[in-house]
Amino acid sequence: MSAMPGRPLRVFITGASSGIGAALARAYAARGATLGLVGRREQALHELAAELTSARPGRHRLYALDVLDHAALARAAHDFIDANGGIDVVIASAGISHGTLTERPEDLPLFESVFATNVTATIATFAPFIEAMKAGTGARRLVAIGSVAGVRGMKGAGAYCASKAAVHSYAESLRLEMNPHGIRVVTIAPGYIDTPMTRNNRFPMPFLMPAGRFAEQAVRAIGAGRSYRVIPWQMGVAAKLLRLLPNAVFDALFAHAPQKARKVAP
Repeated sequence: MSAMPGRPLRVFITGASSGIGAALARAYAARGATLGLVGRREQALHELAAELTSARPGRHRLYALDVLDHAALARAAHDFIDANGGIDVVIASAGISHGTLTERPEDLPLFESVFATNVTATIATFAPFIEAMKAGTGARRLVAIGSVAGVRGMKGAGAYCASKAAVHSYAESLRLEMNPHGIRVVTIAPGYIDTPMTRNNRFPMPFLMPAGRFAEQAVRAIGAGRSYRVIPWQMGVAAKLLRLLPNAVFDALFAHAPQKARKVAP
């Protein structure tokens, strides 16, 4: 995927202060893109921008905000569009994960928080860009970061698995809506990627991939306009096999699987 002649690719990324979002920012910056970087931690955003703009200070725009603040997110989107004359790629990368149990009443706010961040904020990220994208030309992408966790539910991860399954279905619906306008909706489903989020896991993580390598593969898939891509590919094969298993077999195989630790209330 390349920009129109004479201008860099314009890319807006949420969750950019760490993990997958930061890795994607580095990958696009290496390709000469102009970035809009959203994250809650202002200092981390400034450190990332300093790393990315050593040759061209001030090239990227930083938005220190919480994606749950939809009005602030919309203001950031319009500021980026106005500053750069349009938009090419929007990546909804902000996400959280907590171990949850339905029978524990104190976990209900965690369910709500995970859905608000992983699902509703994805919608709020895309919404203010769609009008500009429809008016634009060339390759335009709306990118949802899902997860292989959205393929089947796992013990103790009901909130995260269900939220990512919702992201996958939402992106599929949006893809049908955007196709007539030449806008590609891309779902990237990471497996286990080495980020601060996964470093909290206390169980084996097959095919664990460095964030930088993941980002390089994701950028290529986004550029190609792939509708759905699991990275790494080995997890894609595993996910397809899990989806094909009869429920009785799946239940037996994962009855004693380790589960993500619940968040301990302060």
